[in-house]
Amino acid sequence: MKKNSFDHVGLGVFLLLCLLGAIQTAKYLSLALAGMALTALLLEALMLLLAWAAWQGRMPFLLLGAAVGGFVLNSFLNYGETTHFAALFLVQGLVSAAWAVLGSAWMLWKKEKIGRLAWAPLVLMLLIVAGVGWVWKTNVGLDRAWDGHAKRAVWAVPAKYDTGEIAEAGRLEELLYETKAYATDERPVTKRALVYLPYGYDENERYNILYLMHGTGDDENYWLQTHPYNKIMLDRMIAQGEIEPLIVVTPTFYVEDDGKDSSLDILTFSFREELRNDLMPAVETKYATWAETADDEGFAVSREHRAFAGLSRGAVTTANSVLCGSLDWFSRFGLFSSFRTTEEHIRETIQSEEQRELSIDYLYATTGNFDFATPYMVPGYRTLCSLEPRLREGVNTSFDIFPMRYHSIGHWHLSLYNFLQKVF
Repeated sequence: MKKNSFDHVGLGVFLLLCLLGAIQTAKYLSLALAGMALTALLLEALMLLLAWAAWQGRMPFLLLGAAVGGFVLNSFLNYGETTHFAALFLVQGLVSAAWAVLGSAWMLWKKEKIGRLAWAPLVLMLLIVAGVGWVWKTNVGLDRAWDGHAKRAVWAVPAKYDTGEIAEAGRLEELLYETKAYATDERPVTKRALVYLPYGYDENERYNILYLMHGTGDDENYWLQTHPYNKIMLDRMIAQGEIEPLIVVTPTFYVEDDGKDSSLDILTFSFREELRNDLMPAVETKYATWAETADDEGFAVSREHRAFAGLSRGAVTTANSVLCGSLDWFSRFGLFSSFRTTEEHIRETIQSEEQRELSIDYLYATTGNFDFATPYMVPGYRTLCSLEPRLREGVNTSFDIFPMRYHSIGHWHLSLYNFLQKVF
C-alpha cells in the first residue's frame, strides 16, 4: 500500500511516543536501581509495541489502549502535591488518545483503508504480560510458603503469619487524651489513639513500644482496625516467637480541621509537641513500658526500647517530629513511602551539638517500584546516609523497594512485616 500523509503522521506519532518513552526510561535509569529500570523498560515496551501495531496496521484506534495505560500509570506514579517524576507517561497517554480519536476521524473522513493486523508486536506484548504474570504468581506463591525471616525482596507475607485469627490474640484499647492544637491557636483538644496490648499482657512486665502513624486522609483506626490483617500478623508473629511481645500505639496527626485550608505539612512538625507533651505521658503512665517515669529523664533512658514508624504523610511526620524532633526519646524509625525532610533540617536537628552523640539503633525505609514516592525517597535516603555517619547500610539501616507494589496498604503490610522483625 502506497504511503500517504496519513501514514506519515502516524509514523510521526509513533516516533514521538518513542522519544517520550526513551526520556522517561532514562529518568528511571538515573535512579541507579536495576528493579526500577527494568520496570520502566517493560512499561514502555508495552506502550510502544501497541503504538507500533497501531502504526503498522493503520489502526490508530489501537492507541486507546496506550492512552489508558498512560493515564493509569500517571495515577500510580505521579502525585500532584509531591512528584511529577513520571509525567511523561501522562504525556504519552494524551498523545495516544489524541491520535486515536483524530486518526480514526481522519480515516472515516478520507475513507482510508485499515491495513493488516501487525501480529509481531501484539505477540511480543502478550509474551511480556504472560512473563510478568508468571513471575508475580511464582514469587507470591513462594513467599506465602516462606518459613524464614525478613528479606529484601518481599512479594507477600508468609501465610503462617497472615491467615486467620488465633486464640492467643492481643487486644485493642481506646485511649482518649487531652492535647492542644499546636499548629494553630493551641486550643484544648481531646484526641483518640488505639493501643494494642499483646496476648498475656502483664502490667508488672516491661514492653517495647511502637508508635505507628497512618497517612493522608486516614485516621488512628487505619493500621489495626481498618486493615485488621495487620493485627492478625502481629498476633501470629508474637505467638510463634518471631518477635517479642510489644505494645503498639496508633495515633493520628490530624487535629480537627487544622491544615485543611493551607498545608497538612504543618501537622507533620507540630505533632512533635503533642507527642512529647501529651500522647507519650498519657500512654506510658498507663501501660507498662521501659520508661520508669513519664518525663524527660524516663523517656531518654528508655529510648532504645521505643520506635516510631509511619506511611506516606505519616512517614513525613516520623521524620519531622520524631527522627528530627525527638531523637532524645526514640532510637528506632520506619519510613514507609515518604521521606521529604531537607538537608538543612537534618543538620539543624539530629546533627546539632545536643543530638549528634545519640545513637540511631535502626532506620528502615521502604517503597514500591510503582510508588510515586520512590523518585524522591531514593535520593532523600541516599542524602541522609551520606550526611549521617551513624547510619550504616546493612548494619543499622536499610532501604527495601518491593516489586510490583504501589502507594497502598499492600505495600505497607509488607513494610510492617519486615520492620517488626528488624526494629527490636
